[in-house]
Amino acid sequence: MSGTVDCVGEKLDCEREIGRRIRLRDLHIFLTVSQRGSMAQAAAQLGVSQPAVSGVIADLERTLGVPLFERSTRGVKPTVYARAMLDRSVAAFDELKQGIRTLEQLADPTVGEIWIGCLESVSGSMLPPLLHQFMQRYPRVVVNLERMSSPSIEFSELCRRDLDVVLTRVSTVTTAHNDQVNIEPLFEDRLVVVAGARSPWARRRKLDLAELANEPWILMPSSCEANQTVAQAFRARGLGPPNVCLRTYSVPLRMNLAACGPYITVLPGSVRPLDISRSIRVLPVDLPSRPSALAIVTVKNRVLNPVARRFIEHLRRDAAEHNRHWTDFLRSSS
Repeated sequence: MSGTVDCVGEKLDCEREIGRRIRLRDLHIFLTVSQRGSMAQAAAQLGVSQPAVSGVIADLERTLGVPLFERSTRGVKPTVYARAMLDRSVAAFDELKQGIRTLEQLADPTVGEIWIGCLESVSGSMLPPLLHQFMQRYPRVVVNLERMSSPSIEFSELCRRDLDVVLTRVSTVTTAHNDQVNIEPLFEDRLVVVAGARSPWARRRKLDLAELANEPWILMPSSCEANQTVAQAFRARGLGPPNVCLRTYSVPLRMNLAACGPYITVLPGSVRPLDISRSIRVLPVDLPSRPSALAIVTVKNRVLNPVARRFIEHLRRDAAEHNRHWTDFLRSSS
């Protein structure tokens, strides 16, 4: 093994040798083969012949002095050397792509694209007015929004550079277990219990959780952390689990059913839907406090394009105003 390492060190001793021996096109072919798991499929995707792809991979292996793929009749499988090379290659192509975007935007700083990953509870509530303001200010910016079904500590699409920024809810546990990303909390968030504005519970100024134990509840899927908060609240009162009739991540569905039926549900305190004050009411029920916040998540050591940086600045400016709006809403609902 040490002989192989020495060989790699000798062959790629300086930047001049790397630039002469490994071309950008070679890395592109290498990435495509890794993603497709087949020389033939990679060739079809790239519009070149299979021998040309095989030749590039063979040249890379000779240059690096290590095998990049295990061949079989079912295709190819990346070796440990290929996986190490793959991470660096993705980052290199991303930096090149960001550099090209930056050059394009230097000519006109109000033009560009941004890729945002977002929880549905954010995209369906607080994000629309925020995006409206941003797009009014930068009318030639294209926003690409990818919906995330639930919070994640992996942020795999972000780490693959498929997204520029993720808006999600994070806890102290999330922050502590991911060292590949920057997590910037915008403001603290908490769960509130809500019912329809016409519900008899909405007229109560004092309410004990035990009184809601037999009501039909709409909650998130069992794995969601918000469910643990609700379960903890019931256990603290010596109660069994709530009477759940539906589980869904969909915030609009939970809101609409609560607004028109006898259902009880929970929503993040940051939710700001249209006409919320007329359709649903926050009930005077305290849930146990769990440290969480709405946060901006980005990849560490990644240079974001100018549009993404402007969007993050826009989020920061909105955070303080958002807190004031929510405080006023809670006062008006009490």
